[in-house]
Amino acid sequence: MALAQKLALRQSQSLVMTQQLSQSIKLLTLSNIELNAFIDSQLEANPFLEVDHSVGETRAPDAEHASLEARAENAELKLDSSLETDAKRLSETLGTDVENAFPDDPSLRGNTQFEPRRDEQFRISSSGLPTSTSRGADDVDLGELTPQRLTLRDHLHSQLAIAAAPPRLHALAACLVDLLDDAGYLREDFNELSERLSVEPQEIDEALKLVQTFEPTGIGARSLSECLALQLREKNRLDPAMQLVLDNLHRLAKRDFVGLGLLTGLDVEELSEILQEVQALEPRPGSLFASENIADISPDVVVSEAPDGSWRVELNSETLPRVLVDQNYVAEVSKQADKGKDREFVTECLQNASWLTRSLDQRAHTILKVAREIVKKQDAFLVHGVRGLKPLTLQMIADEIDMHESSVSRVTSGKYMLTPRGMFELKYFFTTAITSTGDGDAHSSEAVRDRIKSMIDSETAATVLSDDAVVSALEAAGIKIARRTVAKYRDAMMIPSSVQRRREKQAEERARLREPA
Repeated sequence: MALAQKLALRQSQSLVMTQQLSQSIKLLTLSNIELNAFIDSQLEANPFLEVDHSVGETRAPDAEHASLEARAENAELKLDSSLETDAKRLSETLGTDVENAFPDDPSLRGNTQFEPRRDEQFRISSSGLPTSTSRGADDVDLGELTPQRLTLRDHLHSQLAIAAAPPRLHALAACLVDLLDDAGYLREDFNELSERLSVEPQEIDEALKLVQTFEPTGIGARSLSECLALQLREKNRLDPAMQLVLDNLHRLAKRDFVGLGLLTGLDVEELSEILQEVQALEPRPGSLFASENIADISPDVVVSEAPDGSWRVELNSETLPRVLVDQNYVAEVSKQADKGKDREFVTECLQNASWLTRSLDQRAHTILKVAREIVKKQDAFLVHGVRGLKPLTLQMIADEIDMHESSVSRVTSGKYMLTPRGMFELKYFFTTAITSTGDGDAHSSEAVRDRIKSMIDSETAATVLSDDAVVSALEAAGIKIARRTVAKYRDAMMIPSSVQRRREKQAEERARLREPA
């Protein structure tokens, strides 16, 4: 058989991940604060972009609820026909159609008009875009009046400034203060630190002792046991027996009173009192102050009750950036960009700017659509609290709004929802299901955890529940759950076993009986 070469024409389809398509997918995962940082970088790179500073102005309802198609028309640039042709050809070459970034969104298939889902028994605000409110002259932003929180290092440096110490010791102590972590611990190795600072380890130890005299007590510790020992020493409670307990914190955490009794010579009642005393201490004294690296968390979605009793779901317009294309500047520059690299640069910037504005609009609608469906599914949570939380998966939301599960996952990643019950990450509303004993609906695992915690919190020394008893009580309430699942939930909530809880409660009861009336 002879081999021969020939030409053949074959048609096939393939998905090409362009840079802008990847950028649009990335936009879904960003929170509003992260998105603002991304927008700032785009504003520096693209001269045609500008921030819409009219967000806080009063707008007519029609303008406020403008569709994607209407906003796209507002962003049309008055360019000569040849430049528009170049931009269109570049868009086709790069494959930057918005449908490529959101192929699972039916609202973009042949119609850019965003149509929210309606439900006769569940009405939600239909604002397709983030609402904006006007601020009058008498309106006051409480955040502007809030004083800046004192950080741990500022607090320690202020104490060091008035401490009586030699200049060399003062300088070493200042260095150690800067090396403390947010919890107030010193994690540095003394030998490495002495080599780095060219000082003796004894000098570092002396400087550390000075830092450990500062408030809050326990600051500058190198371990948890040392942190607790500093606090107990201040209370004049650090005797040899207490020190032995601190040296064996792992036994105390496990409520190993038998082992601790053999080491210290104390009985179970005395060890139970020590446990309560240790639990009252602060294991992270530095956490009482603001962290210098703390990340502000602002809600991406705000849920409020409407006058008719329904839930109003809106995007947080305070943190949501709105970007427009500077039409006048583009028209002016395009007249001077006749040909060559100048014209190519203008065309590319125009295409990128238009793509970004459309991507931001689509991102807003996608987040709003997912948030609406979450609120619809978790209506009982908003009314009754955690007990009303229903089992929910990403796939359930994806099926309801006709999107891919991966898109829902990106939308709920790092996004927060402010509700009348508090602020929660969108991921919080997705919980596994615990089956019902009868024909009733399944129960959320988070709601079951809350039930277990409430049952244990209401125990007395005579009514401590074993895991089997908790299982029986839950089954009586219509929740089918295995004993090992109860134990797993209890361990996750750091609740000791029934034997340990009974010992502690009995010791507490005996201590109360000994107290004078």
